[in-house]
Amino acid sequence: MTIKIAPFSRKFRNAFLTGLLIFLPLGTTIFVLDFLLNLFKEPVTRLFSQLGLGEESFFFGLESLLGLLGLIVGVLSLTILGFLSNYVLGKFFISSAEKVLGKVPFINTVYHSVKQIVETFGKENRAVFKEVVLVEYPRPDCYVLGFLTNDASGETVEVIGKPLTNVFVPTTPNPTSGFLLMLPPEDISRLSMSVGEGMKMLISGGAVIPPSAVKVLKEEEEQKPSPPPKSNPSKKKKPRSGTRKITKKPPVSQD
Repeated sequence: MTIKIAPFSRKFRNAFLTGLLIFLPLGTTIFVLDFLLNLFKEPVTRLFSQLGLGEESFFFGLESLLGLLGLIVGVLSLTILGFLSNYVLGKFFISSAEKVLGKVPFINTVYHSVKQIVETFGKENRAVFKEVVLVEYPRPDCYVLGFLTNDASGETVEVIGKPLTNVFVPTTPNPTSGFLLMLPPEDISRLSMSVGEGMKMLISGGAVIPPSAVKVLKEEEEQKPSPPPKSNPSKKKKPRSGTRKITKKPPVSQD
């Protein structure tokens, strides 16, 4: 029995993406707070600058060097966070930080909203979107990609009086917003492509076509019956030129 070991590059990528998904809700929350602080800080900073009390500027090149160093430290920090999230100690610290943020007014709203979006479109909870479908929207003969989420229930079905299916139609290239369509099952065309392939096609604006869709198109082309060979009835076999028809003469009788 052979044990397959994933290459280091794949482990590094998976750890980085995991850390990014964990940090994204917190990072967005920090970004919103930083925006609000700068919004109130700017008038005071401008006043201090007019009074000649501003901070001394960096020497040439130091600010760019610090920016590059910060980028490297950020990538390494996200990767380490992704590795630690797989262990008990890392999960304990993450859950503790979430509990603290959940008790702070306004911050808990921003954090949980962003976290819900990340979990919806993240890899771990991709099962929210069950299938990729094609629906006719917003007018006849115009089709869009959508994701089947669930069967409609409750008051919506009672009012309409027939079964409906919930389909989420994302916008391009930002799939975090979109439209919720409630359609009869017969108005939905199910596709064979995976949810990941459908998401790539949406984000790329149709530039990235999934291999499954290309395969279906090729199979449809191959299944088309080939037209029969055309025959020209006007062409008939003619006798060769230079040939004569030889007739036998009857024998001459002698008296």
